[in-house]
Amino acid sequence: SLLSFFSGFGPFRQYLVNSSWEAVKELSKRGLGENIDLRIMQLPVVYQKAKEQVCKIWTTLQPLLTVHVGLASSATALIILEQCGKNKGYQERDACGFHPEGACCVLDGPEKIESTINMKTLWKNISVEGIDIILSRDAGRYICDYTYYTSLYYGNGRAAFIHVPPLSESVTAEFLGKALQTIILAMLEQCGKQRE
Repeated sequence: SLLSFFSGFGPFRQYLVNSSWEAVKELSKRGLGENIDLRIMQLPVVYQKAKEQVCKIWTTLQPLLTVHVGLASSATALIILEQCGKNKGYQERDACGFHPEGACCVLDGPEKIESTINMKTLWKNISVEGIDIILSRDAGRYICDYTYYTSLYYGNGRAAFIHVPPLSESVTAEFLGKALQTIILAMLEQCGKQRE
């Protein structure tokens, strides 16, 4: 079976329950069919620790695809598909009060790395009832972007990042888990076509 890896993030600021982790746990309950071995992990909102965990995923497990899910606090009812990760500009401090050395992910790494998943094609081919899905080329220069770039760097582009909104009456963990399932099955289909 093919291994796919998913991460959400832990609590930060006023979000004691992080919708990204709730969505990933829900996805795990639903599964992605028999051929996909699905593993999940919660990442802390700490640059260095998140980076270490992501490195470990790629070096030890070498999954077909790693999908990171993060909370976009500005989005009310949007799911955002992130196309690329950026290397520089990480000035904001994490939950431990640190920001990365040189404000970048990987010293001497490329400015940005694109995912091998074509988010635009994906976006054209899927719809999730009850929520809008948009494309983005800027994951926000915080832990999400940092994690994404690191994962793209170590995974040779075989990573994806999805931003989800905070939980609300209309956007429940169940709803997000189901939406992720739809989106990720389409991603895996794209991976399969790329390998052929």
